[in-house]
Amino acid sequence: MTSVNTAVQLITRAQAEAAPAAGSTCSPALAEGPWVFDTPVPTYGPGASMADSAPAATPRQGELPEEYRRAGDDELDRRITAARQALGSRVVILGHFYQRDEVIRHADFVGDSFQLARAATQRSEAEAIVFCGVHFMAETADLLSRPDQAVILPNLAAGCSMADMADIDSVTDCWEQLAEVYGTEPDAEGRVPVLPVTYMNSSAALKGFCGENGGIVCTSSNAAAVLEWAFERAQRVLFFPDQHLGRNTAKAMGVPLERMPLWNPRKDLGGLAEQKLLDSRVILWNGFCSVHKRFTVAQIEKARAEHPGVRVIVHPECPMPVVDAADEAGSTDYIRKAIAAGAPGTTFAVGTEVNLVNRLAAEHPEHTIFCLDPVICPCSTMYRIHPGYLAWVLEGLLEGEVRNRITVPAATAGPAGTALQRMLAVRP
Repeated sequence: MTSVNTAVQLITRAQAEAAPAAGSTCSPALAEGPWVFDTPVPTYGPGASMADSAPAATPRQGELPEEYRRAGDDELDRRITAARQALGSRVVILGHFYQRDEVIRHADFVGDSFQLARAATQRSEAEAIVFCGVHFMAETADLLSRPDQAVILPNLAAGCSMADMADIDSVTDCWEQLAEVYGTEPDAEGRVPVLPVTYMNSSAALKGFCGENGGIVCTSSNAAAVLEWAFERAQRVLFFPDQHLGRNTAKAMGVPLERMPLWNPRKDLGGLAEQKLLDSRVILWNGFCSVHKRFTVAQIEKARAEHPGVRVIVHPECPMPVVDAADEAGSTDYIRKAIAAGAPGTTFAVGTEVNLVNRLAAEHPEHTIFCLDPVICPCSTMYRIHPGYLAWVLEGLLEGEVRNRITVPAATAGPAGTALQRMLAVRP
């Protein structure tokens, strides 16, 4: 099976030549090298997040040297392989499930954000951890790794639009408004009025905010267990930045939808009546994943019509109607394990990032596996990690230069580490 990047190149070339092509992409700009979008004006680049507005403070990548921009796939592959061999155990490469195949083939560990953060702690001999993912993931690896280990993000512009939807100033303002509504005194059972829970897909600053305010971090695989932990300690939860993971998880736990108001950070009191906040159980932040927002009930209906008996599995970052219409919902690791355990000959329609779905289809020829969204539209920011950037940072290490190091300030690292340790203590 061709990689997503190869498919994008073929489709774009065919469209330019007005030739028939199988499939379509959400943007012809996906065929460009990501350095084209490393401009002074911050942008997430082509892909699922291209319509999202990038904050002015979004990290930007300096110009990639021309030799890497001009190099072909085979040359970059050879240079990366040679650099890895020369560096040996001095470096470990982590690759997120959503990375392009051309990068994943060089990874020592492949997993979701949390699995990779833990993997970073397993190579104590490594001087450098090259994290092929996005900014918040590299921050988490820095929080969990040794102080003398350098965590490197090959392209600093690889951020996350969902993570950017909740910033420390907006969350702090929300917290102060909630304190005016709820006060700070615990109830007769010792539960505080509200406790913050942040999804792993958030900045180190927000993880630190949770650590300072008795809160915790969650992943898509342990969100229910974390909410249970929080409800033991608080009357209600402020959940950010992904409204869909919060809503789907709390709904499955029996929390009524009317007790899950949506906080709009651009409005006073989040645009909510005070009584609505008093009656709440989970206050959801108005954030979302642009990849998983693309999946629809109509896509599921089409898959069922065209593939009788199809098994539909989606990620819990998908909107609630999509999760309700699917057969199952679970984290990327859940999806992988469910497919691996499926009876041979099963047809799977999967609602998550296309690079992972494409790779699962290649790994499991005994099944029929396809992405619910027929349009190739990868995660914009994961796609910013190109083999050219990986070769650049690895060859920099050979030259004694650490490029694109990600470091969480000590004042943030302490409380953020506390929130992460609380999460590690919670078992699904």
